[in-house]
Amino acid sequence: MARLPHIVRERKKSKIMGKPATISRQDIAAMQVDARLDLIRALIPIGLAYVAAELEQEIVSLAGDRHSRKADQGTPRRHGTNPGSVKLAGQSIPIRVPRLRNDDGEVPLSCYEDLHQGGDLNEQIFRQVLYGISCRNYEQAATRIPGAIGLSSSTVSRKFVAASAKQLREFQERDLSDLDLVAVFLDGKSFAEDQMVIAVGVDLEGHKHVLGFVQTSTENKRTISQFLKSLTDRGLDVSDGLLAVIDGAKGLRAALLAAFPGQVLIQRCQWHKRENVVSHLAKADQKYWRGRLQAAYQRPTYAEAKRALQKIRQELGDINESAVASLDEGFEETLTLHRLGLFGLLGRSLKTTNIIESINAQAEERCGRVDYWKNSSQKHRWLASALLDIEPRLRRLCGHRHLPALRAATMKELKIQQEEGSEGIAA
Repeated sequence: MARLPHIVRERKKSKIMGKPATISRQDIAAMQVDARLDLIRALIPIGLAYVAAELEQEIVSLAGDRHSRKADQGTPRRHGTNPGSVKLAGQSIPIRVPRLRNDDGEVPLSCYEDLHQGGDLNEQIFRQVLYGISCRNYEQAATRIPGAIGLSSSTVSRKFVAASAKQLREFQERDLSDLDLVAVFLDGKSFAEDQMVIAVGVDLEGHKHVLGFVQTSTENKRTISQFLKSLTDRGLDVSDGLLAVIDGAKGLRAALLAAFPGQVLIQRCQWHKRENVVSHLAKADQKYWRGRLQAAYQRPTYAEAKRALQKIRQELGDINESAVASLDEGFEETLTLHRLGLFGLLGRSLKTTNIIESINAQAEERCGRVDYWKNSSQKHRWLASALLDIEPRLRRLCGHRHLPALRAATMKELKIQQEEGSEGIAA
């Protein structure tokens, strides 16, 4: 009896088969075209088995088991098969469709209609093109799936244009009136010779929202100011003030102040400022001064950070006046979070433009495969489709519990009066 527990443990252990192997969508996207096609081909027989089972189940429910005696004369009866097709993996797969007839004629199979439509084929093609199968390779993909009815590259291209145009319309017409933003990030992304300036907002609960983008040759004040005003036309309310996080582009700063006068505070990206300053120094000295600047910006209070930066400024004055001028430009705006007393709570998330840089990098993964941009419409469709695909995957802002404190500090700094009767803002 004493050995029984030991036997039980051995028996349980012998049944452990290990964790099942999994593969992420990023891994699939990184595969070569041939590997992705092999994966699709492996799934086709499973899908066809499911289709056959669904059709047979409906046939049995309407006509009974094969060779069974008919219950009454009005019961549908089997009547051979017809050629048909179902949608699997974005392709039309030919099958033989069972037929049913009664005294009144053909009896349609409801499950076949659903399987034949297979959802929105444009949407399936759109996803596959966006995630890595080019229009040219799509025809090759179709022909290498056994029994698939292929789509030409021109057909795929037209369907992708239609699906992405729909995405662009939805993106441009989204209502922003329900958003309660406390911060906004602005940055540009290169598309050939053009810049696409993207705006991303953070609401009071820390959720990130892609607000829109504008095409411009440079980050100039007039174009971006008009773009920001168009956001208010779509319902965006900034009356409680915003913290805008930007890099060193003067056009972005001027546009924000012009579009939202008295309603926005600027937080300059500390990473960009640091790199701009050290770029004026000899390479052998850059590591040392980069560390000094980083340590200064990491000081928890405004007084400590400013004192450390002023000491660095004094020492740099004997080495490189250009580096000093770079440090002076926008000096106070790099310390906005310090001045608000929130650097320790929200500095990790709001001291740099890393949030929008990450979104730009993910957009590049989806749009970077395009070798030649034909026109502006193509750029807008691809970017809107990529941003809409990225947005649901964005995580909440790190430190989101402290955003109400940011709202209160921003309103106090901008001298915005809180409406009477509204609830107090707690830190």
